[in-house]
Amino acid sequence: MSALQDVEGSEPPTADAVVVRLDQILEELAAIVPDSTAVSDAARIDRIAWLEKLRAVTAALQAAESVRFAQSQVAEQLAAEVHPEAIGRGIAEQIGLACRISPVTAARRLNTARAWWFELPNTYNQLSAGELSERVAETIVTETRHLDAEKRRQVDEQLIAAGVSKLGFKAATLCVRKITYEADRQGYVQRGRTERKHRRVGMRPAPDTMAILTGYLPVEQGVACYTALQQHADTTVATGDSRTRDQIMADTLVERLTGQTTAADVNIELQLLMPLDTLTNPDKDTAAVIPGQGPLPAELAREILTTSQGRKWWRRLFTAPKGSTGSGPIVGGDPTRRHFDGWLGQLIRLRDQTCTDPYCDAPIRHLDHIIRQCDGGPTVLENGRGTCERGNYVREMPGWHISLIDCGFHDGPHTIHITTPTGHHYLSRTPDPP
Repeated sequence: MSALQDVEGSEPPTADAVVVRLDQILEELAAIVPDSTAVSDAARIDRIAWLEKLRAVTAALQAAESVRFAQSQVAEQLAAEVHPEAIGRGIAEQIGLACRISPVTAARRLNTARAWWFELPNTYNQLSAGELSERVAETIVTETRHLDAEKRRQVDEQLIAAGVSKLGFKAATLCVRKITYEADRQGYVQRGRTERKHRRVGMRPAPDTMAILTGYLPVEQGVACYTALQQHADTTVATGDSRTRDQIMADTLVERLTGQTTAADVNIELQLLMPLDTLTNPDKDTAAVIPGQGPLPAELAREILTTSQGRKWWRRLFTAPKGSTGSGPIVGGDPTRRHFDGWLGQLIRLRDQTCTDPYCDAPIRHLDHIIRQCDGGPTVLENGRGTCERGNYVREMPGWHISLIDCGFHDGPHTIHITTPTGHHYLSRTPDPP
């Protein structure tokens, strides 16, 4: 993940009256945190309740501002004669930068805000009054997404009449599903059939050098997979295996997916970013880095190499000097190519690890020229950056500018400067190598 921050010394946006007031409220709330004045526990419960309401009201206000911002941006793009297929591009990206979240999450928030604003007015009113939690309000959007605008408003009215704001989250979800099903039974069934086309497998990093592998499957297939693992674990435990049932299930999953004899015998292409002396010297404890997944302690990295019985491919990664205390960035490349392919492309992916757009954790899909190739930008390591698909496309929209701040060949990381159509500035820095 890139190290990120707003550009130091950049001009702050024009502060209107609302921004000034919100800034004052933030200062007032921050001043309460260190306040050690003795109050009763009853008063503290009252504060907690009101702060929970404040969360809902803040979410409603943010949703309103997001919808109005999107409307204004679309109007500007239409006036600029942006291609119809690109209308709306870049809106979620700007919201994501402001909220410090990924563009995908920002797009989801914007879609939710639009649903509240245009099709679920009662839900939005309860949210803005602090009577309905943001989580339940989001669930209402998700569970009614297959309905047309008229039926969605009908469900919205029925949910308020049913007192959904007084229910716990699980009960509220069941209530929403029941009323939604009654509103359009055929549509509810068709939605289930359509969703099966979106089955997929994903992976994300977890704490303590672990990873979470997930499968989004039709319910009967998911149950069948889990039951098979459970039954195998029960049989194996009965033979006296010393592993726990959970460990047996996890190992069996790896063995059946990979065809390995045992889970530990991983056939790997080693792409551990680590100084060579750390790999060979047991006294060195500098952590390695698995691109896109995070740090791996040197001892565990050496253990993988020495204990795994599977095949291993070594990928040697050279780093430039960085003073006397550690290694510097990966270097190399071929400036004569039009595209970042071959080993040069791999170097960029290993250096950036994930999309370099601020707060975007998406995998790298495109390799982009910071200075466009049509503008004379060379195809070299320092002029390349890894992006997700939407990140590469959005920079072509009016008002977006990207420039190189630090090539990353010295003590600093590879750093780029991003300017959005509203004049806000952001820095994106690649992760420090081990």
